[in-house]
Amino acid sequence: MNLRFTTLSIIFTLVFNPIFGQDIRVNSNRLDSTLMQLATFGKNEFGGSDRVAYSDYDVKGRAYIIDLMKKAGLEVSIDFAGNIIGKKAGKNPGLKPIAFGSHIDEVPNGGDYDGPVGSLSAIEVVQSLTENKIVTDHPLEVIIFANEEGGVIGSRALVGSLSKEALQVVSNAGITHYEGIKKLGGNPDRIPELKRKPGDLAAFLELHIEQGANLFNEKIDIGVVEGIVAIQWWEFTFKGFANHAGTTPMDLRQDPMLPAAKFILAVNETVRSIPGRQVGTVGKIEAKPGAGNVIPSEVTLNLEIRDLSSEKIWSIYRQLEEKAKTIAKEFNTSVSINHIEVASDPALADPKIRQIIQEKAEMLGLSTLSLPSGAGHDAQEMAKIAPMGMIFIPSKDGISHSPQEFSSKEDIANGANVLLHTILELDKKLQ
Repeated sequence: MNLRFTTLSIIFTLVFNPIFGQDIRVNSNRLDSTLMQLATFGKNEFGGSDRVAYSDYDVKGRAYIIDLMKKAGLEVSIDFAGNIIGKKAGKNPGLKPIAFGSHIDEVPNGGDYDGPVGSLSAIEVVQSLTENKIVTDHPLEVIIFANEEGGVIGSRALVGSLSKEALQVVSNAGITHYEGIKKLGGNPDRIPELKRKPGDLAAFLELHIEQGANLFNEKIDIGVVEGIVAIQWWEFTFKGFANHAGTTPMDLRQDPMLPAAKFILAVNETVRSIPGRQVGTVGKIEAKPGAGNVIPSEVTLNLEIRDLSSEKIWSIYRQLEEKAKTIAKEFNTSVSINHIEVASDPALADPKIRQIIQEKAEMLGLSTLSLPSGAGHDAQEMAKIAPMGMIFIPSKDGISHSPQEFSSKEDIANGANVLLHTILELDKKLQ
């Protein structure tokens, strides 16, 4: 009888114990409910969200988030940059924390999913672990970053790359980052004390909506992010000669709009001709003096190139630089080029974490696609101090930063479950 009882106990443990049986799942109904509740903070008449960082809506939304974190069993504090930090002790306090999270601030008239999906899924993961009486060996740390949309302010502060000059920039809320951080309960004068060093975290994970249409169009459940692309900007100014639009014959003009137009087409042709996932964009153009009856004296446009490889970005730029000079001569004009210092370096996801995300998605019966992130995220900054991984879920029609932004309840739960099981696996493998 004792042997039979022992055998039955082992079978029961293997089948029903969340760690051995791998049957633990998040509560998708609760996760959906908290997402919809957070969406009420800042909802406007157009159906979008005005919960921009440092706004009263942001403050109220953060209070709701803090309450959820405490109910999930996290020890909650606000750091000097206004980040909300939730900590849960592990069995081995000597191990470094596994951190995960996102942000809840939105762009003006934004959607309900960019940021909140990752933030509320992180809280739901901890809530599910608590309810299933699972204590990880590593401490866990949920981070809700301050003002991601305004320049990844909170994550830059954590890794020591937020300058005093950046604190004086006026935010979307109409106040400086310095003033906004104080409004969130931070202390901007003490931000340098926040800086974390490489090795302070065992890993960092972020779940996010894709903000593109790759997963949605291909009907793929989970995106395994290869890395977050680098971004480089340049200004091209084509110079000609301003003159009367009615009295100057076509063959006697030095119209800089013509080389500018041809160069824009050249950007599209060049970027598309090179194998890979790189993108190039001209999203801004300005003609001077800017009158409908005057041939412009100069036309300035911006060029942005994004890719996981900085070397590839600069290689494409050099090709376009030569084309711009050739095109300018063709139209008897000149061109000057200015590199704009808003660059971000690529952040590659850790290969081991990518593999675990892949395996756990497959374990859950979910299809996957490896792809880069074309948008910036807090994870890009956190990769400077910790092995980083990102999980994407589909965005309907690839729409983001819009009231039409949408990810289904099922897709969100899938992402949260992959996050949960990735954390459990990391907890074992990072010993």
